Amino acid sequence: MENELHRSIKTPGAILMGLGSIIGTGIFVSIAIATQISGNGVLIAIIIAALLAVFNGLSSAQLTATHPVSGGTYEYGYRFLGSYFGFTAGWMFMIAKSASAATAVLGCIGYLFYSLGIEMSHSIYVISSLVLLTIVTILVSGGINRSNLANAIIVSITLMGLTALVVASFFVNGFPLEPIRLAIDDTSASTILYGSALMFVAYTGYGRIATLGEEVAEPRKTIPKAIILTMVVIVLLYLSVSLTALSVMGAEAFGQTADTEAAPLMIVAQMLSIPLIGSIISIAAITAMLGVLLNLILGLSRVLLGMARRSDVPGILAVINPKTKSPVRAVSVSASIIGLLVLSGDVLFTWSFSAFTVLIYYSITNLSALMMPKKFHLYPRWVPILGLFGCLFLAFWIEPMIWGFGLALLAIGLIWHTIALRLRKSAVH
Repeated sequence: MENELHRSIKTPGAILMGLGSIIGTGIFVSIAIATQISGNGVLIAIIIAALLAVFNGLSSAQLTATHPVSGGTYEYGYRFLGSYFGFTAGWMFMIAKSASAATAVLGCIGYLFYSLGIEMSHSIYVISSLVLLTIVTILVSGGINRSNLANAIIVSITLMGLTALVVASFFVNGFPLEPIRLAIDDTSASTILYGSALMFVAYTGYGRIATLGEEVAEPRKTIPKAIILTMVVIVLLYLSVSLTALSVMGAEAFGQTADTEAAPLMIVAQMLSIPLIGSIISIAAITAMLGVLLNLILGLSRVLLGMARRSDVPGILAVINPKTKSPVRAVSVSASIIGLLVLSGDVLFTWSFSAFTVLIYYSITNLSALMMPKKFHLYPRWVPILGLFGCLFLAFWIEPMIWGFGLALLAIGLIWHTIALRLRKSAVH
């Protein structure tokens, strides 16, 4: 049909989309932030977050396989829980991922200028970020096939760079046994749980596979396989890179890099004193941020498309370009929201805020999977139960100021939704 998206993504493309969404701000920034809080316990935090992400991934997989349309948990909430849960999921997703996308574009420009040794004023920083955002938006507006190709190139470059860092550290320092011992001996439950909440955000890019459900070929087969394989790759990558950073710098020094203007892994690479490794990581960091930005615009625009189809936002955003098969208007509005956030922002606050809102989003994902008819279940009921409990549990280990602000924005969204429902009922009558 004219106003439907084209199913062209197969398993390899879906995996690359998931990797492109995950490998970026998470691995180049959040590991250092979590280490600043958890110390060597960050290794345990990575594993806890990974287990929770697997439960959420399986819940997302069975939901998307059963209901493969754009919008992800926004659509699942509507279908299995009701409009308020669906709207909450869409609202939380738009807030969290718009902030994450702004962080990605600012980070990309920051890393680019840092690697070139160029000092920049705030105005140049913002203008350059907006220019980059415009370029990526044009790319995404061209349709999913063009975006898929660009994403594959970006992910390949980033993976090669990170692999080079891990291999170089192994040859210089040997196998990193000391960080593993310290992670077991020197840990605090509260800091590990806080770190787990922050690290959870670093895994959530696999949800982009779900939000692209309407563009995936054979969704019931492709989506579960792509999510599970993506998670296996990313857990191994996070543990390898974290062990490398802790081995080279130690937990305290590596955690402090989160407060500097450089990408933490650039500093790790520079300390290895191996020719070219710093440049390789610089390129990998820049491409990773580009990949995150591209995939976030894709995901945000598809959720906005779903919300427009239900009239939670203006219906004009539901129009799909007949030539490119891209929701161009939704893409443009998503980019505009990101552009506003680019004008100002705090990376540490944004990341923590994203953690809370994303955990609420995935709580609804798991609740939707739990409540859908039994005949649609691909996995046991304890999978979404553990995912739901884990998300709600970790959400409130984040600083009270942050989750308080998140709950306030949620209340504003629900008030808007209530008014919109009443206006729609009045229009019908």
